[in-house]
Amino acid sequence: MNLLSFSDWTAKDANSLLNFAITLKQTPERFGQPLAGKSVVALFEKPSLRTRISFDIGINKLGGHMVYVDTQGQPIAKREDPKDVSANIAQWADAIVARVHKHSTLEELASLGNIPVINALCDIYHPCQALADYITMKEAFGEIKGKTLAYVGDGNNVTHSLLILGVLLGCHQVVITPKGHEINAGIAQKVAKMASESGVNFSVSNHIETLTEADVIYTDTWVSMGDDTPLSEIKHKFMPYQVNKALMEQAGASYVMHCQPAHRDLEISGELMDSQQSLLMQESKNRLHAQNAILCYLLTECDISQF
Repeated sequence: MNLLSFSDWTAKDANSLLNFAITLKQTPERFGQPLAGKSVVALFEKPSLRTRISFDIGINKLGGHMVYVDTQGQPIAKREDPKDVSANIAQWADAIVARVHKHSTLEELASLGNIPVINALCDIYHPCQALADYITMKEAFGEIKGKTLAYVGDGNNVTHSLLILGVLLGCHQVVITPKGHEINAGIAQKVAKMASESGVNFSVSNHIETLTEADVIYTDTWVSMGDDTPLSEIKHKFMPYQVNKALMEQAGASYVMHCQPAHRDLEISGELMDSQQSLLMQESKNRLHAQNAILCYLLTECDISQF
């Protein structure tokens, strides 16, 4: 079993994983060291602060061992077929955590099915981040179902995972992006279908003035990692979508979220980042707990259905 995205998960399993992650965070002593004697290889095509450190420390806390492999910005496939990479790692390790440029690389790594593969970020999804975000949201509100999360900015991998997992958890979704920076059309169609079947509201727009109701506003960088578009070329287009105190008041939002790295006074105002409405550091903290829950679920006999 792998975790490449939450697109094939059920609402029941998504809620169980979320509740298990919170339980694991609150009472780690109940679970001992479930990864004792296990090794996890982390393959990173892209640099990282939060993802690398939180996985390394989290695996250590669970009693396991992480081996970090930095490909120095080069695709894994440039050196060796990902299938062969996965087959070799499976001879020594118990799982692969991969942070890659393309989702297809993850699919190749997982194709043999020898050991679990966890998506630590790709061009389409960022499931570990989304789980951490909804843990944070549940801690803030006590409940996710029926709340509204509004994503403002560049439609990207984070947006896609927030939408998919959010709908599974019963969270209403609003996406507002500048024209030309919308979310993936196929994912939009899938989320719309999921939302319709589960009674969750889902809307997309290019008009920031239409954001008048949200519990949380979420944003991300305007230029994704690896995109060499000069900021000067898009700043005029994105600046009206900056998340700041005025937008929070317009939407009646209680909190702001951002996966980081954040650029102060660009996609989010520094004033808001440092305010009591900011959940940024709590999201960062919960990356470790979200990932630990995923690791336990995939690598042990833990039954998450009881949570």
